[in-house]
Amino acid sequence: MARDLPPRARFEARHRPIASAIAALLLAAALTACAPETVPDPTSSPTVTATTAQPGPSSTPESPAEATLMPDGTAADNLPLFAAVTAAVWASEGRVTGRAYVDALAAAGFDKAAMQVTADQTTVGNPAESIQFAVRWGDECLVGQVGPATGNPVTVVVPVLAEGTCLVGQTRPIDW
Repeated sequence: MARDLPPRARFEARHRPIASAIAALLLAAALTACAPETVPDPTSSPTVTATTAQPGPSSTPESPAEATLMPDGTAADNLPLFAAVTAAVWASEGRVTGRAYVDALAAAGFDKAAMQVTADQTTVGNPAESIQFAVRWGDECLVGQVGPATGNPVTVVVPVLAEGTCLVGQTRPIDW
């Protein structure tokens, strides 16, 4: 019966199982590459607190003057101030520059030495679609993301990465 098929169909019929096996192996390899290096303890999952700062008449984010830094508090305790500073900078002319967020957070009392920020521009000199900045707070991180691709600013509390940093990938030096 296979001989009754045209040459292309015979070839496909013979090699389909091999192609399927290769596709399955590639899928398994891709999924394995995305898997975490360590398996988290299922009895203790980290709590992620998220806020979205939406400046404008319909929102009521705390202003930096109303929110206060709590040096002995947790990252979650300091999230309202972090979010308020982020919203204030987003509403300013410096909204697309990472330095503006770092400077404003430092002025609000956050430790500049514990901060990270991504680049304002792409490697070809275009404005970045989003900028991320973070403050390490003990074993947690206050992380903000802003930019045209983000929409309204987003601020969250997340655990410190295994490397001891808050942001993945290359960040720019905060040397000012």
